[in-house]
Amino acid sequence: MKVLLSYIRGIICDILIYLSMFTLGIIGLPFSIVSKKYAYGFIRLYVLSCFLILRVIANIRVECRGEVPQGNVLVCSKHMSFLDILILAYYLPRYSFVMKRELVWTPIIGVYALRIGCVPISRGAGSRALNKMIKNYDNVENETEGKQIVIYPQGTRVRPQEFKKYKVGAGVLYQKFELPCHLVGTNTGMFWPKGSFRRNPGVAVIEFTGVLQPGLPFDNFMTEIETRIEKCSNNLMEEIENNRK
Repeated sequence: MKVLLSYIRGIICDILIYLSMFTLGIIGLPFSIVSKKYAYGFIRLYVLSCFLILRVIANIRVECRGEVPQGNVLVCSKHMSFLDILILAYYLPRYSFVMKRELVWTPIIGVYALRIGCVPISRGAGSRALNKMIKNYDNVENETEGKQIVIYPQGTRVRPQEFKKYKVGAGVLYQKFELPCHLVGTNTGMFWPKGSFRRNPGVAVIEFTGVLQPGLPFDNFMTEIETRIEKCSNNLMEEIENNRK
């Protein structure tokens, strides 16, 4: 019965979340075209509506731990769920996600993502995708001042305890822009699993777990982000498991 209820809650949550996206997205569109400040504002309002829906319908609360970065930095994060995108979009003051190109054509999401300077890349395109990503950020270099560039080093969502090799894109950005890199772990996949309508109650957490300063050799950087992000995420998931016992 618990499992069935979690699926019912998930379906209701998704319906309300998409309705909220459509409604706020349409209302905010003319304002967002005028100013990126309004675009960020309407995105934050949408995220708040999602948090409210999840809290009321599925009893999912969100929490952000650690020091949220300010200014121009690189953010490398574990990616388990649409929920960790929402949490980062709420707490980071001025973000720019590296996102898969398919999202550009998604109603509402694509328009707002491009408006705030998110950079689309094609998955599976190898070095061509990396070169395109760097070129796109070079083209908006003057606008990246004070912005947090967010990349998911594994390139896609992963399920709890699933491992996917970390891709080199994060290292390329790190070396190209010579920015401090803030590392983020999460347990969101335990509450909003990849590819499932199931929504499990509890506290979904993202944690800013440390900073790597510019100057590390490429291989060292890649080893550090993988080790530290995975360790933080595993600890957050273990914390939930222990609380359930």
